[in-house]
Amino acid sequence: MIVCSATFGLFVGAIPGLTATMATALLVPVTFFMDPIPAISAIATCTAMAIFAGDIPGALLRIPGTPASAAYTDEAYALTRKGQAEKALGTGLICSMLGGLFGVVVLATSAPALADFALNFSSYEFFWLACLGLTCAVVISSESAVKGVVSLFLGLFISTIGMGVVTGYPRFTMGFTDLMGGVSFIPAMVGMFAISEVLRYTVRMIPRPVIEQRRFGNVFKGIAGTLRTYKLNVLRGSVVGTLVGILPGAGGDIAAWVCYGMSKRFSKEPEKFGTGHVEGLVDASSANNAALGGAWVPAMVFGIPGDSITAIVIGVLYMKDMNPGPTVFIERPHMVNSVFLAFFLANLLLLPLGFLAIRLSRQILRIPHAVLMPIIMLFCVVGSFAINNSSFDVMLMLILGVMAFIMEENGFPIAPVILGIVLGVMVEDNFITSMIKSDGSFLTFFERPIAAVLGVTTLLIWFVPMGLQLYRRKKTAKA
Repeated sequence: MIVCSATFGLFVGAIPGLTATMATALLVPVTFFMDPIPAISAIATCTAMAIFAGDIPGALLRIPGTPASAAYTDEAYALTRKGQAEKALGTGLICSMLGGLFGVVVLATSAPALADFALNFSSYEFFWLACLGLTCAVVISSESAVKGVVSLFLGLFISTIGMGVVTGYPRFTMGFTDLMGGVSFIPAMVGMFAISEVLRYTVRMIPRPVIEQRRFGNVFKGIAGTLRTYKLNVLRGSVVGTLVGILPGAGGDIAAWVCYGMSKRFSKEPEKFGTGHVEGLVDASSANNAALGGAWVPAMVFGIPGDSITAIVIGVLYMKDMNPGPTVFIERPHMVNSVFLAFFLANLLLLPLGFLAIRLSRQILRIPHAVLMPIIMLFCVVGSFAINNSSFDVMLMLILGVMAFIMEENGFPIAPVILGIVLGVMVEDNFITSMIKSDGSFLTFFERPIAAVLGVTTLLIWFVPMGLQLYRRKKTAKA
C-alpha cells in the first residue's frame, strides 16, 4: 500500500495545480475499504511524495507542482538554465528526505510537549508570525527591494478580495459572486508561474535549457559536498520547518517561504540568490517536508489540524476509530507507533522512488516546446478547475498569468505576490481578532511573552536596516 500510494503521490504532485492536499483528498474514498494502519500509512506516504514531486516541474519548467515548491522554483529553474538540473533535483530529493526524517523523529519523540507549546499561540502570536513571514518578500527580491515591496502589497490586496472578516461585506468583488470567497490560491499560483512562462516562451521563443540537449547525469554527484558545506542549513531548515508545521494553519508552503528568506538573510553569499544558488534549495526543501511531520503533532495529540492535509487526516482518524487526543496514545499505542513507522518508511522510500521519478522526468524535456506548452496549458486548466469545479477559477488563472507576465517584463518579482496572497488572510484575520479582544489596544500585542518576542524581532528586522541606512547617509553627507 505504501508503494502504491507513493507512486500516486509522485504523479499528482508533479502535475502543476494538483496539490498534496488534493492527492490526500482523492485517497480518502479508497481508505474506506482499508484497515486503520494501511489507511493512515497510505495518506502519510502520499503527502510526503507529493511535496517532493512538486520540485520536478518547478526545476525543469519553472512551474511549481505544489504550493510548497513555489518558494524556490525560480532558484531551481535558474540552476537548470545553467545546465545543473541534476544538482537542483538531487539536492531537493536528499534534503526533502532528511527534513522529512527529522520531522518524523520530532513527531515520535516530542509530540505532547510540542503540541502544548503550539497551544500557547493565540491570535497575537499568529499575527506577528505572519508579519515576520512577510519580511521574506524583501529578502527574496533579488534585484530591487522596492519592487519586492510593491509586489508584496499587490499580493496583500488580492488577499483582501472577498467577504470582509468582520463586516461580512463583499470587498473588491466587482459584482462577481465567485469572488465572494476570495481569490483561490491554486489558480493564482498556477497562473502567475505557469501561464506567465507559457506567454514568455510564446513571445520570446526562449531557448531550451542546456540540460535538454543531453541525458541526465548522476543526480547524486556532488551532493555529499553540498551537504557538508550546508549541513547547518539542513538542520536549520528541518528545525524551523517542523516548528512552523506544528503551528495550526501554517504548513509546508509557509515553512518553505520562511526558510528560503532566512537562508538568504544569513547567507555569506546573498548576491548569488536568484541566479541558481543551491543554498536556498537546501533550507527550503528541508523545511517543507519537515513541516509535514510537525503538522501531525497537534492533529494526533489534540485533534487540531496543523494544515489542510491534516484536516483531512483527522477525519480519517475518526473514521478508523483512532479518535485524536491524548488518550489515543494510551488506548491505541500500537496504532500510533505504526503511524510513526509508516512515516519513517515513507521518507526512506522517497530516495529510490524520487530518483526514479527524476530519471523519468527527463522525457518531459525531450518533448518539443510546440507540443509541451499546450499540454502544460491543459494541465493548468484542469488543475485550476478541479479546486472548486469552477470555470471562473480558470478565467482568474488566465488573468493573473497575463498580469504576472507584464510584471516580470518590467522587473517586478512574482514570488512576493504569492507570499502576500498566502499570508494576507492570516495577517488580517488575526489582527482584527486581536484588536477586538484587546478593545483596540496595541499594547496587548506585546503583553504575552511569545508575542512580545515575535513582535520585537519583527519590528527590529523592519526598522533597524532602515535606521542604519539613514545613519550611513547622514554620516556620508557630513563627511
